[in-house]
Amino acid sequence: MNIPDYDKALYFTLWGQWDDLLILMVRTQDDFLSKKIETFLHAFHYSHSEQQIMSSHDSLLHYIDHAMRDNPIETVEVF
Repeated sequence: MNIPDYDKALYFTLWGQWDDLLILMVRTQDDFLSKKIETFLHAFHYSHSEQQIMSSHDSLLHYIDHAMRDNPIETVEVF
């Protein structure tokens, strides 16, 4: 899992950059992230239910938050 993938997914989701989110879905090594993105994009483009769109959006954001919490970024101290 690559933390920048989660950062990118969060950024693209919050700013509505669906094309970039689609590219990230294909390139990421995290299968769960890819599936969450796919579910959201499908709901956004094809669903007539606002509730389903919001649910998949919230699910994607919840997963990103969970993944970033479980994979802390390693910091390097510079002296």
